[in-house]
Amino acid sequence: MNETAFKMLRMISAGLCCTQVMIKLALEEEEKENADLIRAVSGLCKGIGGSQKTCGVLTGGIGILGLYSGKGKETEYAREDHGSMVEEYMTWFENVFRSTECMDIIGVYSFTDDTSNMAYNIKCGDILLRSYEKIQEILRDHDYEFGSRE
Repeated sequence: MNETAFKMLRMISAGLCCTQVMIKLALEEEEKENADLIRAVSGLCKGIGGSQKTCGVLTGGIGILGLYSGKGKETEYAREDHGSMVEEYMTWFENVFRSTECMDIIGVYSFTDDTSNMAYNIKCGDILLRSYEKIQEILRDHDYEFGSRE
């Protein structure tokens, strides 16, 4: 198991959802913490508000791209490549996982069922790892240094 997979497992075991794991991993890469941001994205858990619709790994990845290229202050603009990076990630995600919907991707209809939780953790771990690596690749391809937003 590589170091990133181990970190993901630790975070999932601590009760963080996929979106939170994606964001927290990116912050840790910068040796930063932001509990407010992690709390704020909790509404995106389990397919946006628990609806099992848009996958939290997808929204978490888009959030990471936003950390690097999105508008953060009233006096600034999103970077010119922000939209194209988001589109690239969304297209890749849907092509690889055949959907953007949590329920379609992992086939879990109830997150409260013990067997569903086990399937959820195993399937989502792979999706998390592959997607996190893709986000890093997209950022590198657009000349961002992952782990350094200064």
